[in-house]
Amino acid sequence: MTVEAAMIWNEPNNKSHWDPAVDPDWSIFADTVARAGRAIHRANPGVTRVLGGMSPIDPSWLQRIEAHGCLDQVDVIAVHGFPLDWNLWSIHDWPQRIADIEAVTDKPVWVTEVGVGSFGAEEVQVFGLKRTAELLIGRVPNIYWYSLFDLPMEWGAETRHREAEGSSYYRHFYMGLIRPDGTPKPALEEYAKVASEMGLMQWFHYHDPRLDDAVEWMKRLGTRKLRTGLSWADSFRPDALGWFDRQMEALADFDVTVTFCFTPEHLGVQPHHTSAARDPQGFADFCTQMIERYAPATVETVAA
Repeated sequence: MTVEAAMIWNEPNNKSHWDPAVDPDWSIFADTVARAGRAIHRANPGVTRVLGGMSPIDPSWLQRIEAHGCLDQVDVIAVHGFPLDWNLWSIHDWPQRIADIEAVTDKPVWVTEVGVGSFGAEEVQVFGLKRTAELLIGRVPNIYWYSLFDLPMEWGAETRHREAEGSSYYRHFYMGLIRPDGTPKPALEEYAKVASEMGLMQWFHYHDPRLDDAVEWMKRLGTRKLRTGLSWADSFRPDALGWFDRQMEALADFDVTVTFCFTPEHLGVQPHHTSAARDPQGFADFCTQMIERYAPATVETVAA
């Protein structure tokens, strides 16, 4: 297995993933990033460290984080965009959105989540995937399409307001290329044309029954790169390491970007997975444990 990159958190400027009431100036987040970045580098200097993908794409937020001094501990800046579903900009604006971030950093920019849902019409998703590929392949080093599978409605989405968001909430359940019943949508055929150049982003829930099917589909499609997550909160569940081992072993044939995120409720300033931790070093220690287990440094890596 190749863990080529480790992402530190997910969408920290989205209140569905980091609670701004607990950390209004992102200073605790910056400390969390700095500690985790150092920990990952110590565990394996060969693993690329990625700042949790920002959503919305916001240069001023990135500058604010930089002012706290944490960007020295990351190698890549990541962005997430969903212009046909949630963002208030056109899909054709993708090159400008990338340029906006490049204007305030000298680090590479990756698009670690981009997607178009089929909520309104499956034909819209086909168009969105094709246009995204045209605009981003060759423009940024790495792109990850969100996602392979639809999110089953009964699982619920990670968002603050749920049904109160109206149709925008229900879009969460239509972002996949494959329906909950396992049948492919028309956009899957379009994705197959670019699978070797555009990775997939797929979250796997604790003991996710879709894991083996995902591996089979990705091999069939020719996908080479996958972004997924290992949850700090899940690490306190029964047999968590057993599940993590199974997940990472199943993904052994792909180049993996692993996302570390989600605060255990009992360790948060507030008892919620979006809360800053009372002690950010606990998150850094989790990152160390995961890198040492799934991306251990070799003699050559340490020497380099």
